Amino acid sequence: MTDDDLDAVMAIETASYSTPWKQDHFRNEIAARFSWPYVAVEEGRVVGYVCLMSLFEEAQILNVAVSSNHRGRGIARMLLMESFRLARERGAEIMVLEVRASNDAAISLYHQLGFRRVGVRIKYYESSEDAILMEKSLKENP
Repeated sequence: MTDDDLDAVMAIETASYSTPWKQDHFRNEIAARFSWPYVAVEEGRVVGYVCLMSLFEEAQILNVAVSSNHRGRGIARMLLMESFRLARERGAEIMVLEVRASNDAAISLYHQLGFRRVGVRIKYYESSEDAILMEKSLKENP
C-alpha cells in the first residue's frame, strides 16, 4: 500500500465499516516500522487491502476489507494467506485479530484458515457490539 492507493482504500473502507478508519490512520500504517499494509489489485484497480503488524512472535491483522463487488472470489483469503507468509518471514509464531460478533462471513473464513476463538470484548464496537478475539498458530498451515 502506498499513498497513491489511499483513495481506493478509503472508498472500500467507508463502504465496509460503520466507523471507518481515517486516511491518516492508513498513512500511519504505511509509515510504521512494524506494519506491512498492502493491497490486492485486479486489472490495475485496488480491490482489497490488509493492514498487518508484526512484532517479535506475534502478528496482528489490524484491518482487512474487500470491495463489495469483489467479495466471494477468494481475495480476502489470498490477503490473509499472504499475511501469514509475511508474518512467518518476520519470525511471528501466532496471528491475532478481532472481528465483530455479527460478521458471520469473516468469522467463517477465519475458522477455515485455522483461527480459533480465544476471547470476547463486550460492547467493544461503538459501545454496543462485541468483538470476538481470535488467534492462529503460524507453525501450522494454511
